[in-house]
Amino acid sequence: MFNYFCKNMSVKIGNIDLGDFPLLLAPMEDVSDPPFRALCKKHGADLMFTEFISSEGLIRDAKKSTQKLDIYDFERPIGIQIFGNNIESMMEATKICESANPEIIDINYGCPVKKVANKGAGAGILRDIPKMVEMTKQIVKSTNIPVTVKTRLGWDENTKYIVEVAERLQDVGIQAISIHGRTRKQMYKGEADWTLIKQVKENPRMNIPVFGNGDIDSPEKATLMRDEFGLDGAMIGRGSIGNPWIFNEIKHFLKTGEHLARPIMKERVEACKQHLKHSIEWKGDILGIVEMKRHYTNYFKGITDFKPYRIKMVTSNNRQEILETLDEVAVEFKNYSF
Repeated sequence: MFNYFCKNMSVKIGNIDLGDFPLLLAPMEDVSDPPFRALCKKHGADLMFTEFISSEGLIRDAKKSTQKLDIYDFERPIGIQIFGNNIESMMEATKICESANPEIIDINYGCPVKKVANKGAGAGILRDIPKMVEMTKQIVKSTNIPVTVKTRLGWDENTKYIVEVAERLQDVGIQAISIHGRTRKQMYKGEADWTLIKQVKENPRMNIPVFGNGDIDSPEKATLMRDEFGLDGAMIGRGSIGNPWIFNEIKHFLKTGEHLARPIMKERVEACKQHLKHSIEWKGDILGIVEMKRHYTNYFKGITDFKPYRIKMVTSNNRQEILETLDEVAVEFKNYSF
């Protein structure tokens, strides 16, 4: 077993001290926006990232892209993540990101979706490692803000070059790397394999933080990542959706070996209300309510007979009606055990 407790060291990205085995909120499209980040920060996330932002969208000053640059002081430290397939555009986008004054610029080399990867961006660049290294080098040279990378094991089973790739990216100046334990071809299927991430960490030439990502949905898995795989921290993505409490649950378990009580219905309803409130504050009554509709189900997964309440919430465009429906949920399902 990796003797984690002998390390007892704070993890740093540049001058940013993240403490011991930090928990990171992964950048997720249509999920990790300011309203959701506010909840994750409240419940223990140590470092968060924006949704990934198109470099071309930033250069065109597209509203959908520039709005994702919105960050708030309570969120700090925070990273802005960008993606693209053109080196010059990525450098220009980095300069635009600097105006938001993030602590970190993160490069997305991991998004597996076709519309991104098939254009050579995101995980698509894993088919062109020299370009990946050159792009990273030029971005690092273009900014004084620490640059980090999020990526995958490789494009497919035959191109799992992450141990070499991580070293080469470190050599051109990145200050941390987060690795998802799947290839691009796997998308999100099967189980994440953390063994190669462990090999990256154990490479004697590596001296930057190595964060593991993929399938971290319980305190036990985070503990395994720390104690058996020896990684510097855990990046949590899908495990946090509808479940911002996971960060403090993991921290409590790492510290005590015991589970925190799962949030009761009243706490879930309150979190959902806060999410709605932040969404409206950020995007206004109309858009804030519309964009919240995709999130209601996540907070109440597994509840039988919940469908009528979900339908009431997603078909209403009135804040008060939605809040009243949430109050009904709190009463109707108050004894439900998650």
